[in-house]
Amino acid sequence: MQQLKLFDKSSARAEGTPSPLAERMRPRTLDEFVGQTHLLGKGRILDRLLRTGQLQSLILWGPPGSGKTTLARIIAGHTRTHLIHLSAVMAGSREIRSAVSEAMDVWARNRVRTWLFMDEIHRLNKAQQDTLLPHVESGAILLLGATTENPSFEVIRPLLSRTRVVVLEPLSCDDLRRIVQNALSDKEKGLGGTSASLTEDAEQFLFSASGGDARVVLNALELAVLSTPPDSQGNRRVDLDAVQEALQRRAVHYDKGGEEHYNLISALHKSIRGSDPDAGLYWLARMIEAGEDPLYLARRLIRIASEDVGLADPFALTHAVSALQTFQFLGSPEGELALAQTVVYLALAPKSNSVYTAFDQARETAGKTGSLGVPMHIRNAPTGLLKKLGYGRDYRYPHDDPEGWVPDTYLPEPVEGTVFYSPTARGWEGKWRLLLAQRRAMLEKGRGGVKTR
Repeated sequence: MQQLKLFDKSSARAEGTPSPLAERMRPRTLDEFVGQTHLLGKGRILDRLLRTGQLQSLILWGPPGSGKTTLARIIAGHTRTHLIHLSAVMAGSREIRSAVSEAMDVWARNRVRTWLFMDEIHRLNKAQQDTLLPHVESGAILLLGATTENPSFEVIRPLLSRTRVVVLEPLSCDDLRRIVQNALSDKEKGLGGTSASLTEDAEQFLFSASGGDARVVLNALELAVLSTPPDSQGNRRVDLDAVQEALQRRAVHYDKGGEEHYNLISALHKSIRGSDPDAGLYWLARMIEAGEDPLYLARRLIRIASEDVGLADPFALTHAVSALQTFQFLGSPEGELALAQTVVYLALAPKSNSVYTAFDQARETAGKTGSLGVPMHIRNAPTGLLKKLGYGRDYRYPHDDPEGWVPDTYLPEPVEGTVFYSPTARGWEGKWRLLLAQRRAMLEKGRGGVKTR
């Protein structure tokens, strides 16, 4: 196994095969790297590690095209260490042991430590991770893992405890714009010799449809530029159609951070509240096709289950949480079906916002009366002194009553009898409405009326 030459041209190019633009434009130094300022900004975690030379095993967790491989190579180059690059797709225990042997030889000969960059580390099985563990623990190798999956679920706990997980974020539109501008101006590695530029709508679509993936952006840019003929002055003006063809996706009117995002999620929410499963499915599909994060949609469905269905169907919340977990387990596109199923379930379920409004009213009252003391009979009395002071005195234990309920009060006296929760007659909630009314009426007799908000 030979040391990876960080700043040489790729092996594919050495063979005479042209490298894709994304590979040619891969940053070679920290100054060239774009994005992840929360990690590389002054005083941030990677900036501190690189400045101080404090080497420790890392797992880089982030979405595709966010710079994991590039950052791993830069870290190895910046720290003057040996780098061995393996992919968990093809590497097994034998390759791991060979890499460890090479690392020990390098240390014995040059007193240089070795980074083992394990791409897609989540694909290593437990036995392979167990093979890696003692060498990471002993310091024979420094692990640089890269994964798109949550390490908490994919990496064994002993290995995870010996590494630092670093979270990379999808690249922002500003980051992608800088990357594209660099590619369009670089005459040596990029497209600087083509005199190309993007129309505003083409650029916007390219960024929004890429999901923050720099590799997708650059490879689509290259195809769009090279397939756009130059005009009479030799300039190439890349339009929306060219970018759509390069990405093989059509433009969807959507802005994940702007008004259209809120318009569409509002449409989805109100369609479900209005019990229209067809409209709910349509708006769900619109947002998924536009590149919305499915986990955001799953979280919103959980909110709808609590806010708009509530106790009219208490299983709605369980269903929505299960959909979130299903998507986390299956990913896209399989997990999207669970979201669609939940949209239909919530649309058809009986609706009640009684708990939602009751809690709002309770919070408002609590904010105004937060200094009221807890009634003596329901205070905790763990000591003899507190018992003598009357804590817990005259408390009646409901389970001692044959019906499991006793007519007692639990609110401070100034707000005693206040009603926050008014159940509807719909669904499961309606089953308890009459019983609750009867119990409140029994308590009302001794109070001279119930306070309502």
